[in-house]
Amino acid sequence: MILSLLLTTAMLSWGQESGQLDTPRQDTIQNLSKLQQMKLRIKERAQEKLNEPYDTTRNSGYWWRALKHGKVNFKDSTMGYPKFVMFCYRTYVWGDRAFNSYDSSYVVSTGKNWKLILKSNNWVDSYIGHPVKDVNQVINSNLVSNIGLSLSFMAVSVGYSVGVSNLIHGGKLSNKVEFSFTCARFAADAYYWENNNEINATYTLKNVDNVRHKLRQSGISRKAMGLTAYYFFNNRRYAQAAAYCFSKYQRRNAGSWLAGFSLQHYDVKIDVEKLTDEMRAYFPTQADAPRILYNDYCLLFGYGYNWVLSPKWLLNFTITPYVGYRYNHFQTENDFDSSISLNCRARMAAVYNHKKFFLGLQSYADHHRYSAHGSRLISSLLDFSISAGIRF
Repeated sequence: MILSLLLTTAMLSWGQESGQLDTPRQDTIQNLSKLQQMKLRIKERAQEKLNEPYDTTRNSGYWWRALKHGKVNFKDSTMGYPKFVMFCYRTYVWGDRAFNSYDSSYVVSTGKNWKLILKSNNWVDSYIGHPVKDVNQVINSNLVSNIGLSLSFMAVSVGYSVGVSNLIHGGKLSNKVEFSFTCARFAADAYYWENNNEINATYTLKNVDNVRHKLRQSGISRKAMGLTAYYFFNNRRYAQAAAYCFSKYQRRNAGSWLAGFSLQHYDVKIDVEKLTDEMRAYFPTQADAPRILYNDYCLLFGYGYNWVLSPKWLLNFTITPYVGYRYNHFQTENDFDSSISLNCRARMAAVYNHKKFFLGLQSYADHHRYSAHGSRLISSLLDFSISAGIRF
């Protein structure tokens, strides 16, 4: 209704000026498209509304009247702001100065707080090693192609993507949920993903035939969730957000050591009822099927570097090994053990900026060493994304 009123007012204003079509401004307006004319009229009416006179009496309600007319000044002690509003403002100023301050010769803000991102995400999960005794195996999932959206406000970003095959064929084969918080001093990433797509397996039976067997197999579900947080030691000159969040511009080459922690939960489960006859010969019942189920509690240490190839192009490489404690679960509640957790993540990003638009290519490889109950595996997640977005 408000939009309709603004449009109607704008059209009436247009009619009142019809006698001045020979002016340069009216010639310019006529050359605009209908949509551009509409946006211009709405902008003019909004500006007129902000410029309307209002009661400037300095009392307890003055700050609200001034806010509605765009006359906000937190440094003016006579505005009459409530204590809670001033507390929030001062907390924000302190936090921005303490946690989001950069050397402007190296890093500058984009000048926009919001970002909307369309992402094409492609990934494979892989398992190499000995899932059971006397079996060498290489397992790769089918390539998963997800499409999703991400919305960011200042330091916070939330995204969701779903497998294209899900949209075409239905079902729940794969999806991802991602959350991130990134400022100058530190960053935190949380995620959840699941993949129920078919796998391609190659295996060799030791001491039997020593022949490589290949098969396609469904019925193996993989899920993971985790939280990673890390601190940047060179936080005045290095901006991780420039490469992975698109919220800063890196102006000069810079790198930083980083350190933090990682919490991860991983679950790979086999449904024997969906196995092929060939696999059912090795796992006749659900109790015979191996399962990977563990929680990781790790410390990480690594290094990231931003190369500024040109004012519009940026390239980043980051590597973070992490080590800690792993709590392994098995078939029953009381069947568990613990071990050392050894993992490594490598990330790469290339970013192109053009005014308020940007394009990003991002990839990472996440590797986990698993050893428990006779199983010896290196599990990996290989991920590649193309992102296109707008700042506003």
